[in-house]
Amino acid sequence: MDINPELNLWLNLIFRWVHVFAAIMWVGTTYYFTWLDARLHEEEKSGGDEKAQVWMVHSGGFYVVEKEKRPGTRSLHWFRWEAAMTWISGFLLLTLMAYLGGGSGIVDPDVLDIKGSTAILIGIGTLVVGWVVYDLLVRSPLGRNEILFAVVAYILVVGATYGLTHVLSGRWAYLHLGAMFGTIMVSNVWMRILPAQKRMIAATKEGREVDARLGARAKLSSKHNTFMVVPTVFLMISNHYANTYGSRYNWIIASVLILLGWIAAKFIRRA
Repeated sequence: MDINPELNLWLNLIFRWVHVFAAIMWVGTTYYFTWLDARLHEEEKSGGDEKAQVWMVHSGGFYVVEKEKRPGTRSLHWFRWEAAMTWISGFLLLTLMAYLGGGSGIVDPDVLDIKGSTAILIGIGTLVVGWVVYDLLVRSPLGRNEILFAVVAYILVVGATYGLTHVLSGRWAYLHLGAMFGTIMVSNVWMRILPAQKRMIAATKEGREVDARLGARAKLSSKHNTFMVVPTVFLMISNHYANTYGSRYNWIIASVLILLGWIAAKFIRRA
């Protein structure tokens, strides 16, 4: 399906604008709460019997935040649509740029001479399979061992990187890797974090004991998201740097930079 070039440019601008701004709101919120949780944990360790609080100043006001283990009866503010809008706008942008033209633009005959329709199926399949494999690993006994999970996950990411860069053009292999991470992240929010929090709220309203494991699982998914953000941002801006995706060693470069992104995220979480 072809689209008017002028309309294509305007849609590209709008989708990219929405995507970047929604991502700023989502990632900013994610790292704000990561920082806040770390500060509250420090306060809990040093505050004795007093309830942990974090005092902040911003925009002419002073704010105090406390953490509760279970939801109260007041109205809750959910941070979810930022994630949804980031993924929706990103997928629309991916469709506009890669899929509407029949997928020929994401094929490089020097890499592998395949049909555009086959390349599209591989691209979309990467997003679906990436989430399914990740989720099965997290819910398996492996998910309870942080170090072993990270090692296995990284090996699988390297395998996916190698596979995509030997099937699609380097640029689009990188972008589909980023889209795969983004899909995992938004699926974590909507399929794991939000449902767990809703069950906790329902238990409170019904006067039942809140299952602490629900909060722990939601927190684990959120933690994984903070680690995926940094490499995802690199992969999404990589199309500006042909020395990465265009290299004959592009899969090695991506694998190394993804690992460095995870390491950077670990330090950011502690900042």
